[in-house]
Amino acid sequence: MSKFGFWLQRVTQVLIVLLLVTFGASLLLRLIPVDLATILIPNGSESEREILRTEIGLNKGPIGYYLQWLGNFVHGDLGKIYFSGGTETVSGHLAKAMPRSLLLMAYTQVLALSVAIPLGVISAYRAGRRTDRIISNVLFVMSSIPGFAIALILIIVVGVKLAWLPTLGYATYSEGIWEHFKHMLMPVLSLSFGLIATYTRLLRADMIASLREDYVTMAMSKGLSDRRILWKHVFRPSSITLFTSAALSMGGLIGGAIVIESIFATYGVGFEIFVAIAGRQYISLQSCVAVIALFYVFFNLIVDIGSGFVDPRTRDRRVNV
Repeated sequence: MSKFGFWLQRVTQVLIVLLLVTFGASLLLRLIPVDLATILIPNGSESEREILRTEIGLNKGPIGYYLQWLGNFVHGDLGKIYFSGGTETVSGHLAKAMPRSLLLMAYTQVLALSVAIPLGVISAYRAGRRTDRIISNVLFVMSSIPGFAIALILIIVVGVKLAWLPTLGYATYSEGIWEHFKHMLMPVLSLSFGLIATYTRLLRADMIASLREDYVTMAMSKGLSDRRILWKHVFRPSSITLFTSAALSMGGLIGGAIVIESIFATYGVGFEIFVAIAGRQYISLQSCVAVIALFYVFFNLIVDIGSGFVDPRTRDRRVNV
């Protein structure tokens, strides 16, 4: 298969996944046993509900409703949030929430990878020894504590008793870089603990397998230093699974941060999903799900592109299939 054919196939797969996810979300809305217009404007008159049904396409059937929603979504109209006294656009809410979630995700990944990569390399190099056992036991403890429990511990100890960091809210860069990072540190720590454990284990397992390869034995026989062998000849091919997992977790972090964003009141996309579910704003929920799916498949594509640069063998293997 040519490179063009391969990428055309990948783009087609991405589009199919997006269509299936968004259509499934819209179909679930239509399976709600109560009239959606009644849910969105419970205090409205029947004429107002009929106008709403026409406006969002509820009277067109499941396929017609989805096609109308999809057309609006492609043009940037993500629907409205209905409440007593008026409406607000979902796109307006996401425009404020998305940068906060993206920053939270980026900081979390940077911290998790910065800690996991050295730990994974050391653990693989010292496999079966005391250092490896200590790291493995610490990682087991870290992966056993849920993120919300870590968040509560940090709030009680760091935020309340020690009063080192603020426990609620979000600060922009305009309010000061240090102030921004003080508000983001505890949410980032809460999300990164589990990722550090996962990433370290993945890298350790792949590096141990790579250390047994013939080309590593040959590098050792040439008298190359352990540091050069580990970082140049072992880490690079072993990092594909690690960075694949990191990229795929980016999309999941948006939805997975619902509890953390609610605890620390950072008001990102996860918090918007929580509000949409609690307030039964299902149009907003559908658009949020579509945005998360869009980011998920986008990072999937980044994985395909990036893995080819990290290890050209994977790129050539995929193209020549």
